[in-house]
Amino acid sequence: NNPLFIKNFSTSHPDLKYHYIAHTSIDVIEERVSNGPKNLDLYLGLLYAMEDLAVYGYITNTRVKLVVVVSVTDGIIRDADMKALFRKIHTAYVSNVCNPFYNIDSQKSINSKSFARSIETIGINARTTLEI
Repeated sequence: NNPLFIKNFSTSHPDLKYHYIAHTSIDVIEERVSNGPKNLDLYLGLLYAMEDLAVYGYITNTRVKLVVVVSVTDGIIRDADMKALFRKIHTAYVSNVCNPFYNIDSQKSINSKSFARSIETIGINARTTLEI
């Protein structure tokens, strides 16, 4: 239960805040998954809101937890848009894991430049799509 990759697209929030959010989100996801019904939907939806941020969660079939934090604006973020965003992130993660040089059993963070570029592209596109 350690963060494998954290990317901050915001200039108004420090990176340390996102480390805290990542750790608390993992606890919320664990609680939801252990107490909830065995649902086939990997998307967990809104986990919680904190100040001006909304935290969304997703868990893969292999129990890798994905967390996206967005700034709360006056606009509405649709679940369909968030599901699509998580699917793109999940696809980027799967591509990274399929790399024969990636050690999936390692507890180290992901240092792949291609994964970082993929997340950067997904994040930039999401900012315009979700209007965040």
